[in-house]
Amino acid sequence: MRISNIKIYEDIPEEKVVERACQKNHIDYSKITKWRIFKKSIDARNKKDIHYLYTIDVFQKGEEEVQDNLILVPNPKKMSSRPIVIGAGPAGLFAAYTLAINGVSPILLEQGKCVEERQKDVQNFIQNGVLVPSSNVQFGEGGAGTFSDGKLTTGVNNELNKTVLETFVKFGAPEQIMYVNKPHIGTDNLIRVVKNMREEIIRLGGMVKFESKVVDFEWKEDAEKEKRISAVVLENGERIETDIVILAIGHSARTTFETLYQKGVKFEPKPFSVGVRIEHQQEMINESQYGTESKLKLPPAEYKLVYHAENGRTCYTFCMCPGGVVMASSSEEGTVVTNGMSKFARDGENANSAVLVNVTPEDCAGNTPLKGIYFQKELEEKAYKLGGANYHAPVQRVEDFLNDHQSENFGQIKPSYRPGVTLSNLNEILPHFVSQTLKEGILYFDSKLKGFANPDAIMTGVETRSSSPVKIPRNEKLEANFGGLYPCGEGAGYAGGIMTAAMDGIKVAKEILK
Repeated sequence: MRISNIKIYEDIPEEKVVERACQKNHIDYSKITKWRIFKKSIDARNKKDIHYLYTIDVFQKGEEEVQDNLILVPNPKKMSSRPIVIGAGPAGLFAAYTLAINGVSPILLEQGKCVEERQKDVQNFIQNGVLVPSSNVQFGEGGAGTFSDGKLTTGVNNELNKTVLETFVKFGAPEQIMYVNKPHIGTDNLIRVVKNMREEIIRLGGMVKFESKVVDFEWKEDAEKEKRISAVVLENGERIETDIVILAIGHSARTTFETLYQKGVKFEPKPFSVGVRIEHQQEMINESQYGTESKLKLPPAEYKLVYHAENGRTCYTFCMCPGGVVMASSSEEGTVVTNGMSKFARDGENANSAVLVNVTPEDCAGNTPLKGIYFQKELEEKAYKLGGANYHAPVQRVEDFLNDHQSENFGQIKPSYRPGVTLSNLNEILPHFVSQTLKEGILYFDSKLKGFANPDAIMTGVETRSSSPVKIPRNEKLEANFGGLYPCGEGAGYAGGIMTAAMDGIKVAKEILK
């Protein structure tokens, strides 16, 4: 039995929530054998009437919950060779796990390091500015999402959504991700979850090889004269024969994109976005979203804002990290890239979010479908130089950005980016259509969230990796224009975050198994 619209105005244990729901709906609580929180959200639309809103499922004697394991495939086909999965981000991990749990032994190749060693490299870059191009916030086990907020929100209504969440919980994620309105794991939990998934893939017969970058692909013609994948070659010279490759590379795997393009794989340019990270004090965000009257112990507040400019551009906030920090996220030498990160507790002083403007393929110079990559890289190189050519990021107060003046000091809000920052004028490096739309967007957002255009709010440049600038077309069998090559996840243009990437990994693996 599902009970909805349960309003709770106190911080009480969830078992007490179930008791109250039963009392209100005249259900005998003593006959309940099992209960489950189906959904929990905060209703803060009226600042004088903020409350939790629950939906719960209760089971009485004789009632059982039906469990659907959507990862298992009936009678999976036998493989002539071990499938190779390239990339150990969400798409690659879930593809490999789906294959392994169905009795197929995949080989998972990751150019970066295992998450434990990768964590050390990320920390060294943050503290000392020492970049390891193959092991950083973008590359390594877990993918780019590992050093983020670990958001599990998605606008995609897919039956695999619940399956992905259940799998995360199975491997160590907090159980509340199954029912809170805007679930997140947090970087601290994600590191453990990713490690546990890897160990289970190995236990089920899979192989995981780190520091194993694929640098070449080999093809052969089948009986119908169509080209099919036949082998991959690693940077160390190792050659692995296979007739199935799941290409789960992330949106930052630029050299692999170039290799595939040179080998004849079809690419399409696609829209993407660029902009900056903006930081405010989390206390201000809380007050703006919740007011000051609620006695509930509310979690750090979030926001999501969109502005449609008269020039046809869209400015929007993305990957908002309550109580988080701005991360140094470069993956190539001589570039500065930013991202946001929060731990599960989200207890930092500042909130940060990307503020982005859409970029179309027509905005990018050149005729190659990879031109969006070069647009991104040029902007990252400019940010590196503006920041001092030492991986310090260029930063600017919002008031100075709006007035096109170089910042000379900080106000009440201090930047969280490490290894360091340089006071700058971001208007010098951002394309005019980006900076102009950002200015309009920031002022508009201030009318929706009081304090967004705080003069002392900090803007850190640049954010360029919110999505892939390319797409690898695939047919009804989910293959690229070469047989046996399966583009998958965010880098290939089929996902936009942890959840959709994980779901696409399962989808591709199940198609192969069928």
